[in-house]
Amino acid sequence: MRPSFFHHLHPPSIPARQSRWRYTLGAGGTAVLLVLVLIVTGALEMFYYVPTPDGAAQSIQAISFLVPFGGLVRNLHYWAAQLLLIAAAVHLVRVVFTGAYAPPRRFNYLLGLALFVLLILIDFTGYVLRWDQGVQWALVVGTNLLKTIPVVGNALYTIAIGGSGPGPSTLIRFYAWHIFGLMAAAFSLAIWHIFRVRRDGGIAVPPPKLRSDHSRISRAELVRREAFAMLLTGAALILLAGLVPAPIAPPLSASASQAVSKAPWFFLWVQEMLKWGDPFLLGVLAPLTVLAILALIPYLFRRPAAAELGRWFPASGRPAQITLAAIALGVVVLTILASLPGS
Repeated sequence: MRPSFFHHLHPPSIPARQSRWRYTLGAGGTAVLLVLVLIVTGALEMFYYVPTPDGAAQSIQAISFLVPFGGLVRNLHYWAAQLLLIAAAVHLVRVVFTGAYAPPRRFNYLLGLALFVLLILIDFTGYVLRWDQGVQWALVVGTNLLKTIPVVGNALYTIAIGGSGPGPSTLIRFYAWHIFGLMAAAFSLAIWHIFRVRRDGGIAVPPPKLRSDHSRISRAELVRREAFAMLLTGAALILLAGLVPAPIAPPLSASASQAVSKAPWFFLWVQEMLKWGDPFLLGVLAPLTVLAILALIPYLFRRPAAAELGRWFPASGRPAQITLAAIALGVVVLTILASLPGS
């Protein structure tokens, strides 16, 4: 069979052992599928969404309940966005726990981490676009954290919000960043990231002389496996979107109470830390420190031994694994604490 365009996106063959799902977890392919779903469903929503303070929440209501299949499209868009963050996080964990962050993949690790941050910001701006009472923490507390940054805080806040406080221009700014600015940056980084995977030699494996298993699979077989995994993922996404609707709340108003306002789930750990003290130290500096530690993993720790590549938890990469595990455990625990009733 003559190779298609999709076949040419893959190397002619890859090691069979490292192509198994239990090694890759399918996170990269899942992320690509979810991005495609987001692009298609987001484009469909743009036909009906009104990016104004008076029309945003009502247009979300119309999409959810009046537009034919609008509720399904919105649910698919919402859950694809949440699952994309999870898939990206799983991919990051897999890279560190298999030692695939060392040279020549060090730069691509940083590209992937930057892309992960952009995905969080895209999800955050999309969250605010609902413009209902459920987004008050993100709109008020989340943006006010910018003010706590010394010297440039007020300027950053004005750029983000468009004034001294949330107003008519705030929503259109978030809409523009969500649709154009952040998406353009994320798309560029994603293409670069995928290109570097091929340039850096594909999936991390030991040198040929150190491999115990020399069997390989063709790219046709790899594409077949990816297509099957995408079908399963797509079916699961449709089932989730059909059973669990995306959050929706009454329109945002000045009189709405913020007593029960919650951060989006991926920022709940930050919300929990803000209860402990200074908002700049705990809401800005602490997350940036976590990000800096993740970025420095390829530089702080020695590269895993070549013979240990291509498998989970190489002994020579233990310090990096422990560092990421400690960060992940802290974020999960704080998120659970913030999710508890009455927190």
